[in-house]
Amino acid sequence: MVAVPRERRAALAALWGLAERLTKLLTDAREPLIGQIKLAWWRDMMVMLASDPAALPKGEPLLAELQVSWAGQGGLDALVDAVEAMLLAEDGAGRSAAAISFGDALFRLSGGGSGARWGLLWGAVLQEGEVDARQLFADARNRPVPPRISFSGKSLMMLDRWATAVAAADGERRWRSEGLLLFRVGLIGR
Repeated sequence: MVAVPRERRAALAALWGLAERLTKLLTDAREPLIGQIKLAWWRDMMVMLASDPAALPKGEPLLAELQVSWAGQGGLDALVDAVEAMLLAEDGAGRSAAAISFGDALFRLSGGGSGARWGLLWGAVLQEGEVDARQLFADARNRPVPPRISFSGKSLMMLDRWATAVAAADGERRWRSEGLLLFRVGLIGR
């Protein structure tokens, strides 16, 4: 958040809070049908947020946060659609497409840039099977590195480069080198 302009921080915190909530819903879903029902509620709320924000139900803190920053704006339902696609994906190609869709929607809503690599990393972390996770890490590694100019700000470029480093290590975390990478990209932009 330090790399995000101050005036956008609340909106992005709410957006990424929604991404986190939807991800938790996905990981907690034991039955796809129950997960779809919960996702349908969130999709309806995102459509309502765009078309009639005053009609949103009270009492859900995340909806209240979203209402402050995202009232009258569309596109948040794309995150819900991507999570549902991941929930229902039956093969590697479906999981990869859903993960790319999630990352691209999240980055687009955050200000722009390709979020495909970040989405593939997100998808890999969600996998229970090592083979499926490794395939998504490989897909992330094989994506071309988007040019700096394609990102609206340093924060999204930092996340893309971070995802590159994690995917290169097949998900193995190297905290020290990752921290140095983020510092370097944030400071000098490469």
